[in-house]
Amino acid sequence: MDKKAHLLVFDGFADWEPALAICELNQESSYKQLRYDVVTVGFTAEPVVSMGGLKILPGITLADLRPENSVILIVPGGNRWESQPDGPITDVLHSFHKNGVPIAAICGATLAFARAGLLRGIRHTSNMQGYLQYYVPEYSEQAHYADQPAVSDGNIITASGVGQTEFAYEIAKLLGVYNDQNLAIWFDLYKHGKMPAGGF
Repeated sequence: MDKKAHLLVFDGFADWEPALAICELNQESSYKQLRYDVVTVGFTAEPVVSMGGLKILPGITLADLRPENSVILIVPGGNRWESQPDGPITDVLHSFHKNGVPIAAICGATLAFARAGLLRGIRHTSNMQGYLQYYVPEYSEQAHYADQPAVSDGNIITASGVGQTEFAYEIAKLLGVYNDQNLAIWFDLYKHGKMPAGGF
């Protein structure tokens, strides 16, 4: 079975936050070393509606997700992380991490990582350090907090809600989607609008 890249979807998920990352994983390009099919994962099999109004039918459910079939689990932000229990995602995150499969959180999803204890002893970021402290009172990893748009450490990627390009960069880098030269060109293009002389 070919391994897939998995994206968690749920009602109200911030659809723009993982958009660039999943596009880079999924699309074909002669500049790439690797590509991966992206599969959506729901808490249930019921359709969900994103924050932007996109209606999505999950490809599989969390109950069917196995780390051995995945190259990464991407968890987008959304208001649920500030107001609802994390539910079964906590056990799934631990299972992926235990099996050495990367997990990536952006914006509010970093709260789920913090509550699961997955930020202990690793460099990480979020919307702000105070954001983690406010919503996760037991959070005590201030010494490892990095005030950056996105951070990768120990197969865990975290990003702020305004770090979508950096989030995609760290995912593409970790999974070897591009070689170093083409990844740098890609980042200059999407972050700074710098078109390479030979095209991309």
